Amino acid sequence: MKKVLVLEDESSIRSFIVINLRRAGYEVIEAGTGEEALEMLQQHSDIRVALLDVMLPGIDGFEVCRRIRATNSRIGIIMLTARSQEMDKVTGLMTGADDYVTKPFSPAELTARVDALMRRSGGSMEEHSGEISQPPFLLNTRNRTLEKNGKPVKLTQVEYSIMRMFMENPGKALSREEILDLVWGRDYFGELKIVDVNIRRLRLKIEDNATNPTFISTVWGYGYKWDA
Repeated sequence: MKKVLVLEDESSIRSFIVINLRRAGYEVIEAGTGEEALEMLQQHSDIRVALLDVMLPGIDGFEVCRRIRATNSRIGIIMLTARSQEMDKVTGLMTGADDYVTKPFSPAELTARVDALMRRSGGSMEEHSGEISQPPFLLNTRNRTLEKNGKPVKLTQVEYSIMRMFMENPGKALSREEILDLVWGRDYFGELKIVDVNIRRLRLKIEDNATNPTFISTVWGYGYKWDA
């Protein structure tokens, strides 16, 4: 059974999410506080996607996200927020989230987001196996890992998907729309901004100087290009 954690302190919203995810075939683990969510994650190591509400008493969703990412790069994370401010979205993504959904949202939208992350978190579903070598990088497509100069680089599943996309298209300028389709899927409901923030986060991990990138270059007004 595909297992999802739902962290939401408002019981009516949590029930709405849980009902719709169960209808879509997911097993749902519920939590009403950040502390409870972290405890559930310890008890259920097979949780593959976590939905985290931002505004919580005590440990908020951003901090839960940070703590998850400190020990687990494979789990998919979606932030739930009632606020539409750009800073909330950027903060969530920069702390390690893969996606965000602004309340109110439709059941179809939420399920599509979870489906997309679930597909990426299932490493066993990878059709091809082997390595892509573009010094100083080595991408292992069997165990979904990246090395730079022989040292491991810890990536989330979205970051891995972006790296694989770039390394399979060296020197090709890719538009933001193309990247969104290739990484998040054609049925993705979200905004192009998610591409920019995830690439900013990836640059922090792979570039020698993220403010002057040499591997992922910006094609102004269009998208990005892989120059390794």
